[in-house]
Formats: sequence, structure tokens, C-alpha cells
Amino acid sequence: MPWGLKHFQQARCLHFVTFSCHNREPLLGTPYARDVFVRTLEQTRQWYGFYVCGYVVMPEHVHLLISEPERSRLSTVLQMLKQNVARELRLPEGSPFWLPRYYDFNVWGESKRVEKLRYMHRNPVVRGLVKRPEDWKWSSFVHYATGTEGVVEIESQWTARKRERQGIFPKVVVRDRS
Repeated sequence: MPWGLKHFQQARCLHFVTFSCHNREPLLGTPYARDVFVRTLEQTRQWYGFYVCGYVVMPEHVHLLISEPERSRLSTVLQMLKQNVARELRLPEGSPFWLPRYYDFNVWGESKRVEKLRYMHRNPVVRGLVKRPEDWKWSSFVHYATGTEGVVEIESQWTARKRERQGIFPKVVVRDRS
């Protein structure tokens, strides 16, 4: 990752985040390791109060499309997510699990949101891990295609419809910037 990379946080937008395992090693190369990551992502989402719009867990890196957290900063959320995954997967003492930095791209519009989702969901196919995006269990693709709920709650049209059926209508609060 380039030094001097600027992160624009508290900008009230989605963030396309990418981070990698140490030396791009396939430390998430087993179904068990990817399951641990997905489970930990959901626990972190609930704890810090952010939306997950999309994700994919690859053998040596992760892509997330997430909102800014209600509790704490995005950098703290990612630090805790990475630490908890590393702790549960326990490498030999002193061996780093993750590269220390992350790439963060602010997603301002609908067309960029769709572009980033397509990129994430096609990643396992492009890499030759599966023939179709729906065959990769560690991504949000199946949720978007069918509405099926997985381990991670995905913020999507399916989730919005489910809330409406339950009589839940979130209120949008606009804060005065003065």
C-alpha cells in the first residue's frame, strides 16, 4: 500500500475497503479460516453498528463495502476485525497475520457502488476459484441474487423489504453542520 494514502472518514459515504494477509500469503485459504472471518465480520458489524453492503473473502485478501460505524472510527473497526480474526486463527507466536494497512476508497454514488459490488463478486471467478459467483460461499453475491440470509447481514433491497414487512421504517436524521 502506498505511504501517504489519505483516508476520508466521517464523510457519510460507503467505503470500499481492501486489506491483505501478511506477504499476500493464503492465510484465509481454508473454508474454516474464511468461516472464522465471516463470523467475526458479523460480530464486529453488530458491535460497532455499521452496514455491510457487500463483501468477499479471498484466500489472501478481503474486500468490504461498508458504511461508517456508529460507534468508533472505521480504522478502529478494521483493527478490531483483523485482530479478532488473527487471534482466533492463531499463527505461530510472532508471525503476523495481516499487512498493517488497508486501502479505502470512498464510494459516493450508485454507479460506483454497483461497480464495486460487481468487482468483488466476480473476484473468485476471475481468480479461477469457482466457475460462477454463486458458487463462492464467502461473499455477499447469493444474498443479492436470491435474498438468502447468510451469516453477515447485508444491507440491500432485500433487507429493506424485510424491515418494511416487519413495520420497521428507519428514520434518516440530518445533522446541522453549523
